[in-house]
Amino acid sequence: MGGAAAGAGVRYRRIAVTTPAVTAALRLDRVRKSFRRETGESVLALDDISFSVNPGGLAAVIGPDGAGKTTLMRLLTGLMKADRGTVSVLGIDAAKDPHAIQSRISYMPQQFGLYEDLTVRENLDLYADMHGVSADSRRTQYLRLMSMTGLDPFQTRLAGQLSGGMKQKLGLACALVRSPDLLLLDEPTVGVDPLSRRELWEIIRQLIKDRLTVLLSSSDPDEAENCDTVLVLSEGKKLIDAPPAEVCRLALNRIFLAQPPDALKARDLQAQLLALPNVIDAVPECGQVRLIADASSGGSESRPFAGISALPTPARFEDGFMVLLYQAAGGKAADKQAPALQEPAIGGAPGDTVVEVHDLVRRFGKFVAVDRVSFAVQRGEIFGLLGPNGAGKTTTFRMLCGLLPISAGSLKVAGVNVLQNRASARQHLGYVAQKFSLYGQLTVEENLDFFARAYGLAGDKRRERIGWALSQFELAPFVRLPSAQLPGGFKQRLAMAAALLHRPQILFLDEPTSGADPFARREFWQRIIALARNGVTVIVTTHFMAEAEYCDRALVLDDGKVLAQGTPAELRALAPVVAGRVATMEDAFIAIVEKSRAIPARKSA
Repeated sequence: MGGAAAGAGVRYRRIAVTTPAVTAALRLDRVRKSFRRETGESVLALDDISFSVNPGGLAAVIGPDGAGKTTLMRLLTGLMKADRGTVSVLGIDAAKDPHAIQSRISYMPQQFGLYEDLTVRENLDLYADMHGVSADSRRTQYLRLMSMTGLDPFQTRLAGQLSGGMKQKLGLACALVRSPDLLLLDEPTVGVDPLSRRELWEIIRQLIKDRLTVLLSSSDPDEAENCDTVLVLSEGKKLIDAPPAEVCRLALNRIFLAQPPDALKARDLQAQLLALPNVIDAVPECGQVRLIADASSGGSESRPFAGISALPTPARFEDGFMVLLYQAAGGKAADKQAPALQEPAIGGAPGDTVVEVHDLVRRFGKFVAVDRVSFAVQRGEIFGLLGPNGAGKTTTFRMLCGLLPISAGSLKVAGVNVLQNRASARQHLGYVAQKFSLYGQLTVEENLDFFARAYGLAGDKRRERIGWALSQFELAPFVRLPSAQLPGGFKQRLAMAAALLHRPQILFLDEPTSGADPFARREFWQRIIALARNGVTVIVTTHFMAEAEYCDRALVLDDGKVLAQGTPAELRALAPVVAGRVATMEDAFIAIVEKSRAIPARKSA
């Protein structure tokens, strides 16, 4: 029977076909959470947040310091309760049954609880015991985890002797020892070098292939590029919840690259561009400056900025992220630049060599942590020490600062032989450590007063320098606040202010922007550049290879040895040519280290 004949005069009833609704792996519905500080001030950490992730997905919560990322993570674990709204994890109401959630998820906080005096295997055993993992399951799971993380050769090594990247991988292995249904990672790549970061992301991608749901938080927008969906927070508010490509489109036709004239450094052109009212953001990139124009100055053709023609270039996630933050701040152009540090110039000629290192060696027993390292730094230079976790950067730093005796070689700082007179050398130095190292129970003012006295400042001079620090680093509103309660970016400001109280000739910065958001990193570097213009010599370590573009020169270390040193352009030239794009400092870093690691190295004295 033909279709037309069959249908003549007949009325059909439409049958609705429904598919089972997918239960979200996690869901927040109009969630609000506030805290009360010791000062009595109420802080709204999350304000009316709605967000969901489907099973098997990879999502990220991205935002500046204090955005509410860790609070959101802790709500999902059931460690906190929302003031208002609903938090559901794996179909379980977090307010009603947090223990049921905690039995099915794994959470890796920023400071994961590894036991440094236990071996890799003993740490795994401890977490397996805590979660009741059977002996049979352990055998299978350990084989998988050791293969995935590359930790199999190090099972008998103490966790305290692992590099930063290896500790992160061990923390991840411990979190996965019981095969969770949902994995929460709070800032998993903080303090991790590019190679280790790449390895961690390979592990995360493998987990996604195995259908595990993963949510991570980060202040680094680069992490979002790898995710299916991204929640962007700022000051507890949701700015967007979308795939990364949608965030990129916010900066469409607004991204340009400007080439500095021969006589101008990229970081100096950056400062000029940031002063323009039609420029939202600018950062050095591969010898040029990448800028974000406001909506009125965008377009698909070249545009003049600060008298320099800039060419359009495709937008990436960080560009859209910065546009979002700029819009959330009400488009305040004045907030783009940190206040210029008002300081008299350091004496001495710009070409003077102020740090001289020859064949520097540091041994710990038979282990050689620093192996015949040599370099020199001139007054007013910004000099970078780059290298993977465990390369010897911090050990080198500690010897330069006179905090650790050298085993062999020679070292002069500000003309003082450190081997012969460490105390005298330290009078010329300022040092900002990797982790916040001031006294958390002391107020901002008490910390500054303590360090001013430690540097020998007294009377009017001490009061003058403390006043300078409070003003220049905009710390005055927090003067009575215990420093442990400062937001992350202001802790960094306080640490630098304390290091500069005695007007040192040389400033040592050991991974100072680790964990900082893009706004804080940009502001930090503007202050550093101002110091260098005044004649302060800066030696800095960083795992953000884009920050190496601010350096006049940099040195790459691994296995305690110097692999390469030169200007950023000279180092980028060592990277393999990639069709369609210019090599970045990260390309160069990975290429230099991987080439060296392909050659067997000896590590005993």
